Amino acid sequence: MGSGHGLPQMLAELSRPGELVQPVPDAADKAVQCVACAHMCRIRDGGHGVCHVRFNSGGTLRVPHGYASSVACDPIEKKPFYHFLPGRDALSFGMLGCNLHCPFCQNWTISQALRDPEAVLSPRPCSAEQLVSLARRNAAPILSSTYNEPLISSEWAVEIFRLGKAHGLLTTYVSNGFASPQVLEYLDPWLDAMNVDLKCFSDEGYRTLGGRLDPVLDTIRALWARRKWVEVITLIVPGFNDSDRELAQIAEFLVSVSPDIPWHVTAYHADYKMAQGPARTSMERLQAGAEIGRKAGLRYIYGGNLLGLGRHENTYCHSCGRLLIERRGFSVSRNEVEAGGVCPGCQARVPGVWQVPECTVARMRQ
Repeated sequence: MGSGHGLPQMLAELSRPGELVQPVPDAADKAVQCVACAHMCRIRDGGHGVCHVRFNSGGTLRVPHGYASSVACDPIEKKPFYHFLPGRDALSFGMLGCNLHCPFCQNWTISQALRDPEAVLSPRPCSAEQLVSLARRNAAPILSSTYNEPLISSEWAVEIFRLGKAHGLLTTYVSNGFASPQVLEYLDPWLDAMNVDLKCFSDEGYRTLGGRLDPVLDTIRALWARRKWVEVITLIVPGFNDSDRELAQIAEFLVSVSPDIPWHVTAYHADYKMAQGPARTSMERLQAGAEIGRKAGLRYIYGGNLLGLGRHENTYCHSCGRLLIERRGFSVSRNEVEAGGVCPGCQARVPGVWQVPECTVARMRQ
């Protein structure tokens, strides 16, 4: 599992045999193929995948299990989801590791814990029962696998989600979307929504981050086709993905899937390997990105990571323009969306998930 500050051995102990794996026929080195993400790593005995947390021990793929690096009860708007139970809380949990290595990562102390010796956050053992119980005690109707890349620990997430579903909870991923078809099939019965980080719109750009563009586009298409709720976020990084042309390509792609997909354009701040610059995204560039999305035909575009965004924080009816949800930061001060996701002014349907299912309310009271 790599080297470093004792963390690899600790994580090896917090693991179990994986399910997202395929055998490699006649492999003399006991190799297995991991199918948790689009890297589809062939891992020899004693080796690990690109993510560093899925590893081969004696011909068995072992995967993260039974811990969290971070646990918090967050507003769902923080993920961000704006059309998925706005104003409600999500019991959020993260693990360690990532299948990409973005130099501007805002959560690098978690995501790069096995690549970077300066990332020293430690895992805390816990059970699925403890996490679900914590959600219920905090009246949080949503479980969210977030903070680091959830695809690489999908077996653990499904264990938690399966138990959460038994109590009526809804489930979400906050992911870079670099998924395999196999992991999307595996998640299908247990996942309600995903926020996908579409980082840029060039394969060249994605390769600098350790990935490829097409699998992310395929993930967004596949999730929408599977009737999962999807929101997309793009961190606008000056000099990397902030040209009008690239932002227009992202917006046009989303429209081709559905103009109803909310697009979050958020401000970068200098961090991790880009701590010395460039300067953070300006308000003007964020607003320009939102306008590009609007011209492309997207109905719901939101700004983030800057104060004073005004209308770019709110939800308006795409049909009559009525203010439906008013926000400031992660706080919802007004929500007029009617039952079933309907605008009270013109009765147009507003796409999203707006109500906690009755079964969730009943089970959380038990």
